[in-house]
Amino acid sequence: MGNRRRVAERRKTRPVVVGGMIAVVVGGAGFGVYALYGGGAAADDRTQTASSAADDKGEPVKKGPLSATEVTTAARAFLTAWQQGEVTDAAAATDDTEAASALLTGYTKAAYIKDVALTEGTRSGAKVPFSVKATVSYKGTSKPLAYDSSLTVVRAEKDGEPIVEWAPSVVHPDLKDGDTLVTGESGTPPVKALDRDGGELTEAKYPSLGSVLDGLREKYGKKAGGKAGVELRVIRGKESKAAELSDKTLLELSKGTPGTVKTTLSPSMQAAAEKQVAAKSRASVVVLRPSTGEILAAANSSKGFNVAFQGSLAPGSTMKVITSSLLIEKDLASVNEPHPCPKYFTYGGWKFQNDDKFDIKGGTFKASFARSCNTAFISQAPELDNDSLTKQAQQVFGLGLNNWSVGVPTFDGSVPVQSQAQMAASLIGQGGVRMNPLNMASVSATVRAGVFRQPYLVSPSVDDRTLATASRTMSASTLSQLRELMAYTAAYGTAAEAMSGVTGDAGAKTGSAEVDNQKKPNGWFTAYRGDLAAAGVVQAAGHGGETAGPIVAALLKMGG
Repeated sequence: MGNRRRVAERRKTRPVVVGGMIAVVVGGAGFGVYALYGGGAAADDRTQTASSAADDKGEPVKKGPLSATEVTTAARAFLTAWQQGEVTDAAAATDDTEAASALLTGYTKAAYIKDVALTEGTRSGAKVPFSVKATVSYKGTSKPLAYDSSLTVVRAEKDGEPIVEWAPSVVHPDLKDGDTLVTGESGTPPVKALDRDGGELTEAKYPSLGSVLDGLREKYGKKAGGKAGVELRVIRGKESKAAELSDKTLLELSKGTPGTVKTTLSPSMQAAAEKQVAAKSRASVVVLRPSTGEILAAANSSKGFNVAFQGSLAPGSTMKVITSSLLIEKDLASVNEPHPCPKYFTYGGWKFQNDDKFDIKGGTFKASFARSCNTAFISQAPELDNDSLTKQAQQVFGLGLNNWSVGVPTFDGSVPVQSQAQMAASLIGQGGVRMNPLNMASVSATVRAGVFRQPYLVSPSVDDRTLATASRTMSASTLSQLRELMAYTAAYGTAAEAMSGVTGDAGAKTGSAEVDNQKKPNGWFTAYRGDLAAAGVVQAAGHGGETAGPIVAALLKMGG
């Protein structure tokens, strides 16, 4: 935390934001607001003043829920100081003076933002929304800037007084820790991204592609032959870069000359994917072409972070596709051979069970896969080495090597070496296993094609980059059995309802991944049909067959 000062104790004339309008009052913020309010608000302020006096006498720090007046007063003190360019006072009205001062100073000096007007919205508890209108002016070029933000008021640790909880997003919602705002000639020229048919890809037309377009510019801006313009940009700090977030343009003051980058995206498939995820909350999907690895569509229902490419989530039972290939290779399972599916199985001190505690008596491995029996897989853990699943994912499916070169930032999956119960849990896509729709679409694509082909959004011929490869392929017998398992599940298992109407050579697997402190699991679905493979996730929504399944199936029906 930075050093804090109570703005209310500063004795000088200053304006205060009241209901979106500026009024000049005399004295500290507490006195000024007290004078302007009446009724209940004044009563709240009398209580606050008494508490402050008590603090000065060494009495206990004020605690308890914040009153409406405390929230409003603290918020207005901060907003007023910021609007008037009093960075020291604004920073002192937060719980991290140093960080607030640095970012607010840069707001003016590095981002060249002036004439700031802040209008307070309707308070909701301790949260106060506000709108920002300002002007960005750089070397004779000016443009208006407008956006919405919010702040939250908390009690200061030192004295219990209400104070703004500092976060970079208060200054601008796109800012994260370590990020900065800068206006100037962009070091990276803009790019004009094209779909596979030559049409322009824009965020206005495809809302999910905002982060993808940022990533394309960051990687290809200097290579595509464009010329930089003047922009207000978010420059990512170390933490954001570690999360593979790209720099972001917020306002273009003068246009640069864009270079051209052609992608593999299908305009019809991308439009359909956007429509599918828009109908659900926290949904993401990716569609690939197994024969080449080309990414045909990638969409997320929420803007900002690209879960489809960069998400790191437990994949649940969709992981059983990889685990099944491992068990079949090691002669621990065979499609039509009897395979145990008890209600419970204990390993490494954990007691595992199936959904609704079902069991399958005298069933085959095919039946267990189609119904997604957890214990059928967990029961094989004693026969495996700690690194067996890790090697299978890396060597056959190309996952977890961190060497994919898609054309934009991606998370390439993770299957860490684990032991005991955690190793057992990883067999069913829990434990430490982490994937995203891109990874799981690639898994289905590998099954369909019989070989791993690294997914890509920009052809490697554009920049002569090397795509990742897997060190080995499945045997013909293993591949044939795996396809049979997925085909049976699509026709008669947990994926059957979603895949109804998906004709031709098709296979699928559902998944539900439990997440701590989440009422409903993340729903997963991965499938292929002809020369299409797709995977989707709908977070905190329930079983994959009911949530992500319809999204994936609708896209597969478009043809392969």
